[in-house]
Amino acid sequence: MALEVGIVGLPNIGKSTIFNALTAAGALAANYPFKTVKPNVGVVAVPDERLKIINQFQETEKIVPAFLRIVDIAGIARGASTGEGLGNKFLSHIREVDAILHVVRCFASTDVIHVDGTVDPVRDIDTLDIELALADLETVGPSLDKAERIAHSGDKEALARAELLKRAKEVLNQAKPVRSLELNPEERKIVKSFGLITAKKVLYVANVDESDVHGQGPLVSSMRQRAAAEGSVVVPVCGKLEAELAELDPSDRAEMLAAMDLKEPALAALAREAYRLLGLHSFFTTGPDEIRAWTIPIGATAPQAAGVIHTDFERGFIRAEVYTLQDLQQYKTEPAIKAAGKMRAEGKSYVVRDGDIVHFLFNV
Repeated sequence: MALEVGIVGLPNIGKSTIFNALTAAGALAANYPFKTVKPNVGVVAVPDERLKIINQFQETEKIVPAFLRIVDIAGIARGASTGEGLGNKFLSHIREVDAILHVVRCFASTDVIHVDGTVDPVRDIDTLDIELALADLETVGPSLDKAERIAHSGDKEALARAELLKRAKEVLNQAKPVRSLELNPEERKIVKSFGLITAKKVLYVANVDESDVHGQGPLVSSMRQRAAAEGSVVVPVCGKLEAELAELDPSDRAEMLAAMDLKEPALAALAREAYRLLGLHSFFTTGPDEIRAWTIPIGATAPQAAGVIHTDFERGFIRAEVYTLQDLQQYKTEPAIKAAGKMRAEGKSYVVRDGDIVHFLFNV
């Protein structure tokens, strides 16, 4: 699934450092072709230890993790909503992504001056939120006028759109994001059609210094409180450290992580949180050629999951043979799993679970 997450933030907060570390070769997992597919778009693996566990029981030529596309969007300054600093161009880039990673500076430095002179993560979040709210108001105004004109003819769909746009306008006028509205699934679909930036889910990234890699300091604490108020999560990342880790070979990286009391690069946790933010999870296929994690939306049925591999699999779906990682660990081989009656035959209505190991049977 070619879903994209956009990295946004004010200027001089280390956003591009984190983007470059995310997309550096070998930064998060072995045997994965990290690369920048455009000047500002990178492909990032979603680290998953379950792939290594499967490989303990199934020999294979390669292991392929799930991945995300990450878009680095240039720093957004005050006035972006009115076109300052090529603001309109950058804001249009945000409209195209599926979710947002909002990088916020949580470190002091005399070498890199903050645009506002001081480091205050809550103020910075509010600054960007205001710019994005103002940009959305520019979209909502004309859309509301159009919906109201059509609604006068008695069009029920236009009436529903107009009422939803009124609610969006009300929260935006309070500099609050549209995602703060309580919406049912149908209303979410309508809101998505407007391309509103503040309707997108947000994951906050606290760019910390090397003295606070776990994000326990007061700056990150204040940021967590701010994020929690809107039901969002904060992931602490030391951009400088992650950039250094990305350039090391695996043994040196492990040594450096141990010295910093870290189990893994913070970017690994960031990639997984971004994956969850998008409402995605993985199922696995195994074989001598490859062990692969496939990305599907949470709630996808077996035929839909099959279609991610190939459209013919979905079109000619017969059934799915499913077992779990725990089954594999207990019984060691697929024949033993079958003999124990743990290999399940699932039909078209089966909802694929996170971590399922699946073989699809199809006929085209």
